[in-house]
Amino acid sequence: YAYVAFLVILLTYGMETGFFRFAAKENKSTVFSTILSSLLSTSLLFLGLVYLFLDKIHAFLDISAKKEFIMIMAITISIDAISSIVFAKLRLDGKAIKFGFLRSLNILINIVCNLTFLLLFPYLEKTFNIDIPFYDFSYGIGYIFVSYLIASFSTLILLLPEFFKEKYEFSFELYKRILKYSFPILIVGLAGMVNINLDKILLPKLLSSDEAMALTGIYGANYKLALVMFIFVQAFRFAFEPFFFSKHKGEESKNIYVGVLNLFTAFGLLIFLGIMFYIDKLIFLIDPSYHSGVIILPWVLMANLLQGIYYSLSLWYKLSNNTKFGAYMAILGSIITIVLNWILIPRIGFMGGAYAVFVCFLVMTITSYFLGQKYFKINYNVKRIAFYFASALAIYIGSKFIILDNIWLQMLLKTPLLFVFILLVLYKERLLMFKK
Repeated sequence: YAYVAFLVILLTYGMETGFFRFAAKENKSTVFSTILSSLLSTSLLFLGLVYLFLDKIHAFLDISAKKEFIMIMAITISIDAISSIVFAKLRLDGKAIKFGFLRSLNILINIVCNLTFLLLFPYLEKTFNIDIPFYDFSYGIGYIFVSYLIASFSTLILLLPEFFKEKYEFSFELYKRILKYSFPILIVGLAGMVNINLDKILLPKLLSSDEAMALTGIYGANYKLALVMFIFVQAFRFAFEPFFFSKHKGEESKNIYVGVLNLFTAFGLLIFLGIMFYIDKLIFLIDPSYHSGVIILPWVLMANLLQGIYYSLSLWYKLSNNTKFGAYMAILGSIITIVLNWILIPRIGFMGGAYAVFVCFLVMTITSYFLGQKYFKINYNVKRIAFYFASALAIYIGSKFIILDNIWLQMLLKTPLLFVFILLVLYKERLLMFKK
C-alpha cells in the first residue's frame, strides 16, 4: 500500500494536466482518445511486467503476504490509472456533481466491502454457523485488496458511458507534444509524494530509541488532525486545472487568478484558525496516548496551506509550456525535505518532520512566485496576502492568552476572533470591488 500513491502517479505520468492543457486548444475528442490509448497501453504493459516478475517483486517487498495480493493491487492501480483520464474529462466538462458522486461512491463501496468481508461474514459464520459461498475466512487481509479492486472496477463500469461519448481518433503527432509537456509533471508528482510522505518513512529509521515506532505513530495520528485543510486543498486542486486552463484568455484571466488566490489564502487561514481554536476538543478524535504530538499541528496546517498556494502559483509553468521548471522546483523541494529530515529528526524527533515539510513548501512557494514573475507575470496582490497571514497569525498568538479551566468557555471566547478575521477579509475584498 505504501507504493500505491507513487505507482498511480507513475502510471498516469502527468497526462491529466496534459489533457487540460491540450483539450483547451485542440480537438477535445482527439486529445481524450489519444491519452486514453496511451494510458491503456502503459497500464497493460505494467500488468504484464508485474506478472512476469511477480516472484522477484514479492522477494523485494520481503512480505509474507500471498503473491496474488500484489497482482490484485497491480490490476486495481491500472484500473485507477485508466479511470483518471475519464475523471479529468468530467472535471473539464464541469460535471462536478457526477465527479463527486462517483468519487464518494468509490470510497463507500470500498468501506462496505471491507466491513462485509472482515466483520459481517466472519460474524455470520461464527455466530450462526452460516456457510457463505465464495468466502474463505483464512483469506484474511486479502479481502482488503479485493475490496479495493471491487470499488475501482465498479467505478470503471459506471464511467463506461463517458468513454463512448467522444469520437476516437489517435494522433501520433499530438501524442508526442502531450508527452513532451506532461513528462515533467510526472517528476513533479513523484517528488511531491516524497515531500509529503518522506517524514513518515524516515522517522522510524532515523530515531534510534526503542520508542521510534511509537513516536512515528504519534506523529502520524496528529498529522491526520490536519485532514480538513488537506481536503480543502485537494478540492481546490481538483477544480483548479480545468478552471484555469479554460479561463486562459489574456489579461482578464490574470485578474481572476489574483482574486482566486486571495480568497483561497483567506479561507485556508480561516480553517487554520478554526482548527487551532477548537483543538482542545478536536484532539479527542485520537487516543489520549497520542496527544503529545499536537505541537506539530500548526506547522503541518501551514505546510498544507502553502502547498495549495504553491499549486495555485504553479499555473505559470503549465500555461507557458515551461513544465520543466515544475520538475526543477519539485526536485528542490525533495532535496530540502531529505536534508532537513536527515538532520533534524535524530536531534528533535518528530518536530523535525513537521519543520521539514513546512520549510519545503515555503521555499517552493517563494521560488515559484519569483520564477512566475519572470516567465508569466501575474500581478498577485502580495501585500493583501501578507496582510491575511499577518492578521491570522496575530489573532492566533493573541488567542493563546485566553486560558481557562473550562474548555468550552475558552473555545467560546475564542470564537469572536474568527469573526474578526472574517470581517477583515470581507473589508479587504469589498475595497477591491469598490476599486473596480
